[in-house]
Amino acid sequence: MDRDEEMGHGDRSLLFIGDEDDDLGADRDGGSPPSSDDDEEEGSFSDRSDDAAAGDEPDDGQKGTWPQSYRQSIDMMSVVPSPTVSSIVAASPSLSRLGNSFLKAGSSFFLRKGAAAEGSLPLTRPLLPPSLSQLSQSSQPQQQQPPVKPSTDSLPPRPPPRQASGGIPERPSRACLKSDYIELPPPATKCSAGQSIINGFNVLCGVGVLTTAYGIKEGGWLSLLMLPLLGASSWYTGLLLKKCIDSSPNVETYPDIGEVAYGVSGRIFVSVILYLELYASCVEFITLLGDSLSSVFPSAHLAFSGIYLNSHNLFAITMALAILPSVWLRNLSLLSYLSAGGVVATLTVIICLFWVGIGDGVGFHPSGTALDLTRLPVALGLYGFCYSGHSVFPNIYSSMKDRSQFPFVLAICFIVCTLVYAGVAVAGFLMFGESTMSQFTLNLPQRFIPSKIAIGMTIVNPYTKYALTMTPVALSIEEALPKKMQNYLVGMSVRTCLVASTVAVALLFPYFALVMALLGSVFTMLVALILPCACYLSIKKGSVPIWEVFLCIIIILLGVACAFVGSYTSIVQMISSR
Repeated sequence: MDRDEEMGHGDRSLLFIGDEDDDLGADRDGGSPPSSDDDEEEGSFSDRSDDAAAGDEPDDGQKGTWPQSYRQSIDMMSVVPSPTVSSIVAASPSLSRLGNSFLKAGSSFFLRKGAAAEGSLPLTRPLLPPSLSQLSQSSQPQQQQPPVKPSTDSLPPRPPPRQASGGIPERPSRACLKSDYIELPPPATKCSAGQSIINGFNVLCGVGVLTTAYGIKEGGWLSLLMLPLLGASSWYTGLLLKKCIDSSPNVETYPDIGEVAYGVSGRIFVSVILYLELYASCVEFITLLGDSLSSVFPSAHLAFSGIYLNSHNLFAITMALAILPSVWLRNLSLLSYLSAGGVVATLTVIICLFWVGIGDGVGFHPSGTALDLTRLPVALGLYGFCYSGHSVFPNIYSSMKDRSQFPFVLAICFIVCTLVYAGVAVAGFLMFGESTMSQFTLNLPQRFIPSKIAIGMTIVNPYTKYALTMTPVALSIEEALPKKMQNYLVGMSVRTCLVASTVAVALLFPYFALVMALLGSVFTMLVALILPCACYLSIKKGSVPIWEVFLCIIIILLGVACAFVGSYTSIVQMISSR
């Protein structure tokens, strides 16, 4: 029984496009990657464009279903396996060359002289001598092609990968050995329940925790009741996404769900909404970096040739320039491991908040109103943004070893995150009262060491996550370009323009809380509440119990009401603040 039959539809690996996809797919399935004479030559920004231009591979038939890069790019934010030596070596060109030299030297003691002389051993080749059965199997010529795995987009399968002539693979993938535009290597193993919980925390516990105290200031104490209501609704819709994925073996991502429910137009609509949400999150990262650094250096400014930049604008532009090189990279494997420390950074900020309140004498002082209906929609948007993780939930579910534990994993994530959000909101507002700012870190006294640590963690977290958040947007634009434009210079230009545009939007609307409330009102309500219920009712029509139909309709109405009221209030307040 081969590996695909053992794993069934649970073998949901990363989606790569073109020849590199075939290389990695063959490497994962135990087959041999294709042989190529130009492995050592410099490639372009997208290798598939070069291969298509050379006529090596025919069109795989999936060009029309955009986007193809969603699973590949979102997995970099969701799947957090333990880093292995081979993945770290593959992420660095100098370490790759060093690793190859050692592996070639070690393997030459156990392999035939002719095979070792070819100098094309993969990084994952073991140094122990192979057994007799393995040698006999490797010496037999391959009579048939490996089975073709089903397409991830409900479209005709790809042709099987080409096999090497000599029976010994040359390289695991050309993409794994390039320094500037390689992709994240696929995870070697599936994620356990514990790793999936960490992934869920990393997705849910983000910058939203900084604004929950400001939500009490805007909506009053009773507005906190909406936090568990939105959390329970989001948990339920997360389970609906699981049911949609289980409806077909070819459904793996959120765009796949939209395509199964409403065709290609549904896939495109869902993808555009998800990419806009990611783009807007990058805008928030720039605003957060500018606010945090300007609070540490409030007197910093730049005046040159009639151009004046205050501290916020200066640091927003400076940090964008510092982030830009990481956005140019196509291999974000090491950066993804740093981004996985977002959970640690969030916990550190929370601990610093309580440390300042309890240990440094700031104290807790009851104040505030019970309910403020005029500004309640802003609080709803802020609370809704806290649960904006549905774009990644399908990837977390697909990457689990035991997918039956997904409801438990999701419940633990939502319960713990809701308690954390509520605790931080109560503590932050009791500490600072009506003077609470859009980010509670801006209220922390700078003379205390915990305050400096909290500010540092607030800066590091968005800095490491910006590139991972912007990469899906960049890849979706690059793959939509004509083949002749899919090269290194055009790719760099696209990513540079994206970063510059996020800076421009952040400087034009420097309202962290209001922009976050707008995001939570529009995108989170769509992605987390409205679309899961609508797609589920469309896919499972005729087999959904009547009570579940009514529950989905109620959640949709709740999402629509919060979206309209919250977005209108946020826009009005931003206009009045200018």
